[in-house]
Amino acid sequence: MNEKSTLIEQVMSDIKSRIDSRAYAHGSRLPSVRSQAKAMHVSVSTVVEAYERLVAEGLLVSRPGSGFYVSGPVAPLALQEIEPAVTREIDPVWLSRQAIEEDESTLRPGCGRLPPEWLFEQGMRRALRSLARSDAIALTEYAIPQGNPALRQLLCRRQLNLGIISKPEQILLTESGTQAIDLICRFLLEPGDSVLIDDPCYFNFHTLLKAHRVNAVAVTYTPNGPDLSEFKKALEEHSPRLYITNSGVHNPTGACMTPAVAHQLLKLAELHDLIIVEDDIFADFEIQPIPRLAAFDGLNRVIQVGSFSKTISASVRCGYIAARQDWLKDLVDLKVATNLGSSRLASEIILKVLKDAGYRKHVDTIKARLAVSRVKTIQKLAELNIHPWLEPAAGMFIWCELPNNIDATDVAKASLKQGVVLAPGPAFSHSTYAKSFMRFNVAQCDDKKIFELLKKEMNKRD
Repeated sequence: MNEKSTLIEQVMSDIKSRIDSRAYAHGSRLPSVRSQAKAMHVSVSTVVEAYERLVAEGLLVSRPGSGFYVSGPVAPLALQEIEPAVTREIDPVWLSRQAIEEDESTLRPGCGRLPPEWLFEQGMRRALRSLARSDAIALTEYAIPQGNPALRQLLCRRQLNLGIISKPEQILLTESGTQAIDLICRFLLEPGDSVLIDDPCYFNFHTLLKAHRVNAVAVTYTPNGPDLSEFKKALEEHSPRLYITNSGVHNPTGACMTPAVAHQLLKLAELHDLIIVEDDIFADFEIQPIPRLAAFDGLNRVIQVGSFSKTISASVRCGYIAARQDWLKDLVDLKVATNLGSSRLASEIILKVLKDAGYRKHVDTIKARLAVSRVKTIQKLAELNIHPWLEPAAGMFIWCELPNNIDATDVAKASLKQGVVLAPGPAFSHSTYAKSFMRFNVAQCDDKKIFELLKKEMNKRD
């Protein structure tokens, strides 16, 4: 095979990959042959031949005087094929799947949930026994589209504790916090839009935004919230539609947004017509209430999202959206179109659990256990010269830097072979600085094998 044939095949392979990943969508026009040749550092004749061969294969169609267009049905979405390519040990989808695998022998200090024995099992059992004796409607019927009115009323009362004033008409129940964000993305975004995210941020935000075919723009997160100068620059350069964040206990850093940063952020959002999605699933872990953008904003351009899988049960899927009332009808319609309705049984269970006299004590116990686990985990990691970016005041996560610029992905790969799932920094951030960072869940760090393995890996790379 001569060199020109090899180059033609390389161009064809690149274009096929872009079609498969939907970078070149069905019906879209490909770059001109001259532009493509310049971008790929090949001759124009090489690109012309590659395009013509792809036409012969039925992947492209030529329109004289107009150019070459993608032909045929759109390829099934494969998140793994969407650039940038990453190894499985830092791929967000893979990490999420590992966190919910049923292999009990695997240790998961990199996962994002509490151990099962920490959750409110007794309250769940009481709720289930009560529902088993209740009217059959709760066990058999669809929920109304907006969700259980009594639970929505209770959520409004809980939001008052955070300074958020809302009405039940402003709350929509969903299957989970993730589904809530997905609905918001469907509601507000078009492919090609830009969305601001924190750097680092919860790794599933990256995956979800890929699925919606939007451009994620990362802004450095500081101990006080997003870097406002970077935030302003990103607004001016990208005109984003949304900003998705945790303004309570931040995932993965454990930081908390200060009131000063929150006020400046909202000023910028108003100036640039930005909508903010405030993911608030860790609210019950706070020692003291942390400022909420939704409270300062009054649910005008801030949408709040929450769920109960972190403190009650990951098995009972129930989340919610709190937003402007004039948006609720369209959000409800979208929910019905994509999922018909959320689980009536799940919302009934959550309602009974939240009203259970033992729930507040259960949450207080979790917070106390997390405080002890944070101290122990930080001490054990310090013995390995692994130190937190900051020491969080609440929550289950600590964001740590490995010594000597050790590659966290390499450590995660080696640990996986020993049955330990870690969460390396590149899963949360595409910035080069995150290469040596790792998120630890202090509630999942009791087993001494974790630290023995980390010590071995640190010494190997010292």
